[in-house]
Amino acid sequence: MLGLLADGCPRDEFPTAQFELYQLSNFQQSPMDEGVSLYLYRVVPNTTRRNLPPTVGPDGRRFRPPVPVDLYYVVSAWAQTAVKQQRLLGWTIRTLEDLPILPSGLLNNFGPEPEIFHPGETVELTLDSLTLTDWNNLWSTTKASPPLSVGYIARMIFIESSMAMAELPEVQTREFGLGKKQ
Repeated sequence: MLGLLADGCPRDEFPTAQFELYQLSNFQQSPMDEGVSLYLYRVVPNTTRRNLPPTVGPDGRRFRPPVPVDLYYVVSAWAQTAVKQQRLLGWTIRTLEDLPILPSGLLNNFGPEPEIFHPGETVELTLDSLTLTDWNNLWSTTKASPPLSVGYIARMIFIESSMAMAELPEVQTREFGLGKKQ
């Protein structure tokens, strides 16, 4: 998401905007002057596709099935004035909503590791409304003034296994011994 935003940022409107991944301590320190931060605050198993088949590597080896997860983010806008902060958050929401399904080419181009996503793999971005309780729990831990923020969910992120499955010979015969006296 940050790469997409940084690449499409209208520099005439937001000339010094930065796009950074934040952790909790970044909110407690002095945050950026202008830009957008992305804070991962929750990871949940995606229950819509739990029984995935094993993955097959380029060499034909089979690996344990991936674990699908949903990532919950807080996207915050930072600026020196309220007007600029609101415009920056509005532009961010519009940009993310214009491309709600991120294809593997885009993910690999802007991601931290090249070629981490397989061809055909996508990530769906969904605008999320956090409850007041969620917001309160989130910002009470920082002891900082909450920035202008919105929630997003990145759905169906596959965490793949590096554990190869045992290659066993195929079954030749099947005898259960049912009905036979022992």
